[in-house]
Amino acid sequence: MAFRYAQLSFLRNLLVYIQKTVYRRIFRMDIHPTCNFSLSAKFDKTNPRGIHLGEYSYVAFDAAILTHDLTRGVRLHTRIGKNCFIGARSIIMPGINIGDGAIVGAGAVVTRDVPANAVAAGNPAKIIRENVQTGRYGRLQGADETQRLHTSLNNLD
Repeated sequence: MAFRYAQLSFLRNLLVYIQKTVYRRIFRMDIHPTCNFSLSAKFDKTNPRGIHLGEYSYVAFDAAILTHDLTRGVRLHTRIGKNCFIGARSIIMPGINIGDGAIVGAGAVVTRDVPANAVAAGNPAKIIRENVQTGRYGRLQGADETQRLHTSLNNLD
């Protein structure tokens, strides 16, 4: 079973690498090599050079990052800083800047800039917490220690 998981994990990582290479070389998106995203993440290909993803950021499944608005006829740059996490099925509207270390909750519709080290959630997204410390890929600092504590407490039973 572990061998099968390793094969699937390798295949997924290979597909993400190929997709990232296509986005960077053919569509000319500004995606940092350490940035990671789900295979089902959606990047706007109408204005692909308007997408900027920072180092060690993660875009979860079905999240959409938009760079154009056909009704207004605008093409804007959408920037996501380093160490950010973009939640599942969230939508980042054109021209939005998400600061370093920010977290966007699942299903959020981001219509305004998100400052650095903030958590935004909701529709439309609002800042629900500030001054959070994140590590790589937007993981909250101390999240691993909390998980270890819960595991050790459950093992006491």
